[in-house]
Formats: sequence, structure tokens, C-alpha cells
Amino acid sequence: MYRSFRVWVSRSRWSRLHHHLLRSLVASPWRRRRRGRPPPAPAPAQRKRKRKEKHVEQPALSAPAAAEPTIPESWRTTLSREQQEWVGRALFTIDSRGKTSLTTDLNLWWDPPQPRPTFAQPPASPAAFFACRLFLWMPVRIWGVRPACAQPGCNRPFTKAGLYKTIRRVLDIDGWYLMATEYLECRRCQRKVAGWSQEVMEQLEPGHRCQFPALLTYQLSCDRRVISMLRERTRGNSATQLYKKLCEVHSETWMRRSTHYLSVMEPFLTSGVVRACTPPPSMPPVPQPGWLLTVYGHDILSRLEDVKARVTSIFGKVLKMDSTKKVTRKLAGAAAGTAAWVTNVGNEHGQVLMSVLTAGEGAGLLPMAAGIVRRYRDAGVEPPQLLYVDRDCCSSFGGSRAAAMFVEWEGLVVRLDIWHLMRRFASGVTTESHQLYKPFLQQLSSAIFTWHREDAARLLDAKKRALMAQGMSFPSDAGVWRRVSRKEMALHCRQRTRGAAETERLIADLLEIFGGDWGRDTMGIPLLDRDRIQAIWAEQKRHLRCIQDPPGVELYTETGRLTKGGISLPVYRCARGSTSLESFHLHLNLFIPGKLHI
Repeated sequence: MYRSFRVWVSRSRWSRLHHHLLRSLVASPWRRRRRGRPPPAPAPAQRKRKRKEKHVEQPALSAPAAAEPTIPESWRTTLSREQQEWVGRALFTIDSRGKTSLTTDLNLWWDPPQPRPTFAQPPASPAAFFACRLFLWMPVRIWGVRPACAQPGCNRPFTKAGLYKTIRRVLDIDGWYLMATEYLECRRCQRKVAGWSQEVMEQLEPGHRCQFPALLTYQLSCDRRVISMLRERTRGNSATQLYKKLCEVHSETWMRRSTHYLSVMEPFLTSGVVRACTPPPSMPPVPQPGWLLTVYGHDILSRLEDVKARVTSIFGKVLKMDSTKKVTRKLAGAAAGTAAWVTNVGNEHGQVLMSVLTAGEGAGLLPMAAGIVRRYRDAGVEPPQLLYVDRDCCSSFGGSRAAAMFVEWEGLVVRLDIWHLMRRFASGVTTESHQLYKPFLQQLSSAIFTWHREDAARLLDAKKRALMAQGMSFPSDAGVWRRVSRKEMALHCRQRTRGAAETERLIADLLEIFGGDWGRDTMGIPLLDRDRIQAIWAEQKRHLRCIQDPPGVELYTETGRLTKGGISLPVYRCARGSTSLESFHLHLNLFIPGKLHI
């Protein structure tokens, strides 16, 4: 009986233990989570402590949100989260009523907070390393100016109307920056304009207007320092070349910032403080070359009056007029075929006074000539003394047609460009690839020009001394002259024309020599077409007096000096002829994109 009682007691204990385990399993969190039941409430003392802690922590969590300034809602779409924080702290304050208002201590440029020199904890994001500065353009709030409404019959001063809703991104040389402005409102017209609108900018003083750094387009904006790099439009300075340079500078700046951020994160990754590093943001792309050209066009239009003033303030004592077809052949679309010639007028310094498009060479140039004469008259400048042309220098039936266009300038002397005269003789050869073609043109130039004796003697002496310093000696001057290049002669020696009579005699002898047996190459092919060259000579003989240097007109200007062999040699610039305009036509043709339409 005792044994049975002990067995019954052990079985009852086991049943109670089993019942207790089942209740614990049913009440376990794992069981409740599987059944989807909520966890049990904590004990009353623990719940009371939790409520007390929550009641204590609640003011600490809500206080920063109430003390943090908020930026306009429209700015949030442009600014990142980190930029919103520092812009809000820098530009906005909270008054006693808890409202956010713009600070009164305004500046034009606002720099973002820079990353700390050392980091005890890993940065939350890489945004601090890639933040960009802000330009705040508020002429009314900063300087107190009062621009007026430009609507007809209004002229009421603008009043402040809050912040402009859009923040512009501006392309800089090494990155981007942001630009914001204010709204201005006319109470009478009920019209709002931005602070950087053209209507407001034109009413500002030059000292205030010059502080605006950018040129605005529809979406993006461009800093004026970038635009100024396009103003020197040479063959190596194009919009594509500028685009490549900007991409290189932007990439280098972005790489330095990425390297700084990754070097800060490296110790924390090595020590295991953080498992992964937030990658740096991607670099904003640089706009394409087409957009840069568009901005450059806007820049030209913005300073069009200044360009007109500079162009119309160019004068000269020696003018040159020349025409070309190369530029008009590139006209395409609706402009194709509307013009046949481009006529330019330049001066002795290589500057262009005027450029016009005409349907024919020489036709329709009277308004151009009248404009140039009026420019000289209005400026009170003495009229030019000499005019070089490529045609209409003289007439067998009367005076010069070119001089008739400038009838108010009675003392103007018209001369034919000598290079064009030589090209007319060159059209009488059988082929320009002839062996004697180059010697023929050299002798033709010698029949027209002669070197200044004093300049030639000074150059010969300097060249002889320079060669002797190099250990070279020559028994006669002929050996030294062979060492003098034509470039040195043109640089240090002046030329003058021989006179009409002497030039006529020398050219006649030259044509007789090259028109005979001496004018044949080794295969017996003549250089000159006898019938054609005689017709050209008969026609051009009357122009020999049109190529002579007029007395009393100085055609050479000393631009500097160069020492050679211990002798100081002058460096001259020649104003004779229209060669400078020919060079300008070449550059103008290369500047305009497109193909020739023949």
C-alpha cells in the first residue's frame, strides 16, 4: 500500500509538472507570435516606469523640431536633405512666436559647413563632402533699391513679395553652385517678377549689376567666367574644346572630394565600426557643347550695345576694302542664295570697320560708304588718306568708282591692291605647276618693288656679325645675302614702288623673256600663253599708276626692335594692300560651320 501510494504521488507530481509546462508553452512569446496574439502587458510597476520615462523624454524629442527653421516647400525639390539643413540654419531664424523668417543679416555668397578635420564617429552621409555654395540675389532687401514697374502707364515701385520658388543650378569652372532670389510685386498691376529678371537688372546701378555672376537660360545657368573663355574664338578654342576642359576640371574636383570622403571612412571600415560605406554620389554631368554655344549667343546679345560701340569706334588713316564669296556659299536654309558677296572694310591695324552682305560685288555699297563717312564726321576724326581696293580703282571713262562712293572725302587716294594685280598676270600662265611659275612671280614682284637701301644695309651688317659670332665668314656680301631669308627682309626692311614708267619697262622685259625660249621647262612646255598674256598686259598696263605709293603717306609703322649681331633692328608693320582682309576672310570662313554650297 505504501508503494502504491508513492507511485500515485509521483504520478500526480508528474501530471502537475506536465500541466505547468503546457501552460508555460502556451503563454510563451514564441507561441503567441505564431498564433498572432499581442504580447501581454507588462507588470503595473514596469508600466508605470515606462510611462514616466516617456513623459520625461517627450519634451526632449519635440523641442528640436520646433526650434529647427524650415525652408520654403518649393526649395525642397531642388535641395538635398543635408543642404536643406544648413540653408535653413544659415538663412532663416525663428521669432518669439515660433514662425520662420528670413534673416536680416544678408550676404550675396553663403558657404556650406565644411567637414570636420577629424572624425570620432563615421559621418552619417557623404553630403557634407559634396555640398555646394549658395548665391543669394536680393537687391531690394540687401541694398534697399526700389526698381519700378516697366508696364506702360504704371511706373510704380516694386515691393517685396517673398522668396522666388525656384533655386537655379549654375555651371561653374570646377563645379556647380546654387542661386536663389526674391519675388517683387507691383501692387497696381498685380504682377510678380523675379529679382534677376531683365526688367529689374536694367534699373540697377552698374556697381550692383556687375555683381550678378551668371547668365540664365531656361533650365540651367552658366557662370560668366565660363562664358568669358569662349570670347577668344580662335581655331583651338571651340565649344567642344571648352566642354572637354570643363569635364576634366569637374572630374578632378569630384575625385578629390570622393577621395577625402573615402579616406575618412576607411578607418571605420577597417576597425569594423561600420560594415558598409555609403558610396559617393555620382558627378552631375556637364552640359553639351551645343548648350555652351547657346549661352555664348545670349552673352553676345546681353552686351550687344557695348559691342556696337566698340565696333563703331574704330578708325584709321589707311582703309582697305575687299570682297569674298567663300562665306556666302555656306548660307543654308532660307538664307541660301540671298547674298553673293561679303564686303569688308579694314584699317592699317588689321581691324575691321564694317562688314556687309550684297547680291553683287560692288553693288549696294553706297549705304555702307555713307555709314563710314558719317561715323568719321560724328566722331570728329580726320578722314583717311588712302583706300586700297581689289577693283574699281580707276576707269577709262572717268574717275574711280570707289572714290565716288566716298565723295565727301575729297583728298582720298584710291589704290589697287598689288597682290590682286599680280594674280591677274598669273592667270596668263599655262599651269601653276610649271617649274618657272615661282621664279616668274618673284621677278614680277621685283619689277614692282625695291628695298630701302639703308634698311637693307643695316640688316646685312647685323646678319654678317651674327654669322661671324657663329664662326662663319664669307669673302663677299653675296654669301651673306644668301643667308638672309625673305621673312627677315620683310620684318626689318621697308619697300617702295619703283614708279609707273620703270615698272612698265621691267614688266615688258619680263614678259618678253619668259614668253620666249627662256620661258620653257626641260620638256619644252612654255610658261606663258602668249595670246592670253598679251591681252592681260594690254588691259592691266593702265593700272600701273594705281599701284604706286602715294607721296606723303607713311605706310610702315615701327612696332618694336630686335637685336641681332649686336645691332638693334626695327620691326615694321606694313599697311600696304588688303592682305589683312584676305586673312580675315580665311578665319571668317573657318569660323562659320557648314559646307560650301556651290
